[in-house]
Amino acid sequence: MALDPDDRILLVRQWRTPAARVLLEIPAGTLDVDAATGAIEDPDLAARRELEEETGYRAASWRKLTSFWTAPGFASELMHLYLATDLVPAHPDERLGPDEDEHLRLEPRSLVDALDAIDRGEIADAKSIVGLLWVERLRKSGRANS
Repeated sequence: MALDPDDRILLVRQWRTPAARVLLEIPAGTLDVDAATGAIEDPDLAARRELEEETGYRAASWRKLTSFWTAPGFASELMHLYLATDLVPAHPDERLGPDEDEHLRLEPRSLVDALDAIDRGEIADAKSIVGLLWVERLRKSGRANS
């Protein structure tokens, strides 16, 4: 979950082959695995990398919100959810870009607009829904900045 200086949630549109359609999602990605050692990338570092690759922004403040299993009945994927704030654009000469097969379009939205997009079915992936509802809960409880 990335909040820009205008208090908008950064979302990206991208083609998702398993869904056979373009989805509007929060920035996210897979943890890299070191080919030589088999070591899995630290999720804290991956979150920073993925934010920059997918949005062109870097965050000065990071807060881990939670981790959750996506489908523990048949998958081993553990998702890590972060809140990134104090965003600044990455310098164009230093910016990490998206992977070659990724075609992303950045779409900042207010939290209200993003929640409405869930209601319309425009945001339909679990990680984005969980993340948006988590931020809404933090805002309602007054703990968004703690």
